[in-house]
Amino acid sequence: MAKKRASRKPLTGRVALVAGATRGAGRGIARALAEAGATVYCTGRSVTGKPSPYRRPETINETAALIKAAGGTAIAVRVDHTSEREVTALFRRILRTHHRLDVVVDSVAGEDPLLKQYGFLWQADLKNADAMLRQGLASRIITAKHAARAMMPATRGLIVEVTENDMIGGGANPIAHAVKTAQKLLPLQWAAELAPYGITVLAITPGFLRSETMLQHFGVTEDTWREGGKKDPNFLASESPLFVGRAIAALAGDPNVRQRTGSLLSSWELAREYGFTDYDGRRPDWGRHTIDFSVLPPELIDWFRTGTDLEIQWLTTLAARARKFRVKVPK
Repeated sequence: MAKKRASRKPLTGRVALVAGATRGAGRGIARALAEAGATVYCTGRSVTGKPSPYRRPETINETAALIKAAGGTAIAVRVDHTSEREVTALFRRILRTHHRLDVVVDSVAGEDPLLKQYGFLWQADLKNADAMLRQGLASRIITAKHAARAMMPATRGLIVEVTENDMIGGGANPIAHAVKTAQKLLPLQWAAELAPYGITVLAITPGFLRSETMLQHFGVTEDTWREGGKKDPNFLASESPLFVGRAIAALAGDPNVRQRTGSLLSSWELAREYGFTDYDGRRPDWGRHTIDFSVLPPELIDWFRTGTDLEIQWLTTLAARARKFRVKVPK
């Protein structure tokens, strides 16, 4: 059992980067890391005067302003994380300015509408497949590569991939499935590669996230969000983006975080362990929530049932194979 944070500002003196800090989970994570005392670089493509390709109004400048208004330190930098040239320049700037980088969190493409289009394999619209893979997956690899390079000399650091769902599956269509699955499995591979350098690599998922897009979908605001429960009772178990941010802040402040490297974690499980709450004092627990499946179409429920059974079989088989192979590896 991890200890609760003893210090009110446990990340004072640390430097963090949140890629995709424009909105949603990324904005909440940036705010929470700054709340815990870190200097936070907020990156994304949407800046004042240059709105999002998603046709959303939020910008990284607004995220930085929210942090500063709360007494934190934030720097907004426009970066297209699909461009290795821009990512390289970003990391050079951070190291040149601070001579350290402690935490890198990647939430890029978390609100990409293309990744949220629903459809089974035979229904897939693939005309934007290359762009979706570039934005949702290649960008993550580019950023993680340079995060690792920045952290290796200091033999410490935390890299976090923000994803969807605490099982292997995730996403609403075949391309999204590929992206979300890779966001969970790649940290496992990277954790092994970076273990000799003392760098922790994790994946994390929020629960039912009350992002700006989701609030708009339900026709509510953050002040009136409970009204959304009339459309979907499950929304009453939702969490603000700050909640998963506080989960990552708790991990960043935990001296024993290395013991978790390679893990797929969730905001609600970490809240149970570290004792943090959402901004309103609630502690949403999606894992213990009894899901009301009546709001979903029968074919989707069938897919959940079959897919979960197959995943259990698959993981059981893989675990047995992994144990057999581990015995063969020299000590």
